[in-house]
Amino acid sequence: MDIEAGHILYFDKPLRWTSFNLVAKVRWILCHRLGVKKLKVGHAGTLDPLATGVLIVCIGKATKRIDELQAGTKEYVATLQLGATTACFDLERPIDQTYPTEHITLELVQQVLPRFMGRIEQVPPAFSACKVDGHRAYKLARQGQEVELKPKVLVIDELELVNFDAAKMQLTLRIVCSKGTYIRALARDIGQALQSGAHLIALRRTRIGNVRVEDCMHIEDFEPWLEQQQIDNSNSSK
Repeated sequence: MDIEAGHILYFDKPLRWTSFNLVAKVRWILCHRLGVKKLKVGHAGTLDPLATGVLIVCIGKATKRIDELQAGTKEYVATLQLGATTACFDLERPIDQTYPTEHITLELVQQVLPRFMGRIEQVPPAFSACKVDGHRAYKLARQGQEVELKPKVLVIDELELVNFDAAKMQLTLRIVCSKGTYIRALARDIGQALQSGAHLIALRRTRIGNVRVEDCMHIEDFEPWLEQQQIDNSNSSK
């Protein structure tokens, strides 16, 4: 591993960790191993705390490739709870409204999903990292301020119905999409299209570009793995 030249690592982000938490942990472990105080470490493609799966971490000069890497097509497996919404469209906030679901059938779901294929417009969630007048939208939303975000054009390449549990009113989807897609917002929009409501109860990113979750290591395995590596850190503190 040549730290000066840069290195790219693939992690399976744990549940309830922020992407920053994982990057900070990787940086701390590397700095401790190398005996340096500073080291450039960044990630390509943020994952929400309640999402798990592929997170690409770039070290040293490899951080220059972050934009390139996070532009890759992404694949997710998402589970939606139908009949209820939350302010952030996932489980970070409590349910704020419930809706009827008696009319929702497998046939209706199959009719609605194709509407979200191809190029679509999507309004990002208020609880997102999008900027409004120089401020992060989620910071304004947490302060109780109204946040108005403009719709963005994105591409849904694949939208596969994995499972529909009519008893629990839960919908599991496999989604292949472009950079900038908010799966939480997709859940919101599918709920509305079903003339009900919906929010995410589980989300796993299974791929970014050619990097699959099977290629990723768990953070608890990183330090033992690092101990087995030969590291060139001759210039890492410069």
